[in-house]
Amino acid sequence: MTATHMPGRRRMTSKDKKRTLGILRALAITVVLSVLLVPIAWMVLASFRRNLDIVDPSRFLQGAFTMSNYTNVLDRYDFAPFVFNSFFVAFVSTLIALLVGAPAAYVIARYRIRNATAFLMLARVLPGVSLLVPWYFVFSNLGLVGGYPVLIATHVFVTLPFVVAVMAGFFDGVPVDLEEAAQVDGLTRIGAFLRIALPLSVPGLATSAILAFIFSWNNFLFALVLSSQQTRTLPVAISNFTAYASVDWGGLMAASVIITLPVMLVALAAQKYVVSGLTAGATKG
Repeated sequence: MTATHMPGRRRMTSKDKKRTLGILRALAITVVLSVLLVPIAWMVLASFRRNLDIVDPSRFLQGAFTMSNYTNVLDRYDFAPFVFNSFFVAFVSTLIALLVGAPAAYVIARYRIRNATAFLMLARVLPGVSLLVPWYFVFSNLGLVGGYPVLIATHVFVTLPFVVAVMAGFFDGVPVDLEEAAQVDGLTRIGAFLRIALPLSVPGLATSAILAFIFSWNNFLFALVLSSQQTRTLPVAISNFTAYASVDWGGLMAASVIITLPVMLVALAAQKYVVSGLTAGATKG
């Protein structure tokens, strides 16, 4: 007995499967982008609206366009010193983390000291709140609370393990034969590191620098407790827009845009280094 052909049914071909997978992939990307971008778009739009328009959903999209929020942030609240403080602390802490972390990662990679990386990563596991009390006690006794050194030191403490972990993966991917050949030609071990291993690991350095800078720029907890009025950073300065019974939503959104825009531009400009750096650091070795 031969099977009869069911009318109206058609086997899905490989082309149909690819088209279906493409549609599902596009839908998934759309959903993810919506979750990520809609809050950012709302923040940017709200920064150009009055407080009455922000708190009233029916008037949010029809509200009048205004630049007064940015004027208040830059003039009334004097955000320029906070921008300098955030940039200075983030830049110096990132530079120190790279200067210390790159040689440490090279030693760990070449001598296969795997437990050292796991031990250093404990600094990223520990909650920041558990470190604030002993840090404040020690630094206050040394008279350092409120200055730049204490903020830079605390940021280096947390960013350094990440720099070491990323760079160790990159140095694992650098062939040892190249360094041995350079030493045969007269370079020392340090010279081989500076002239061979380090230039070949530039994507790893870029990845570590970008992510360390972003972490320091966005950090709130350490600066809240350990900074002073003169060294206050941008995330802490946002608290000026909140009061006991009211919130300046327009100013808060404008300040948030000012804080977010630099790191977004840095991330977008160097995204290829971040992606290649994280991928290579996770797969090589």
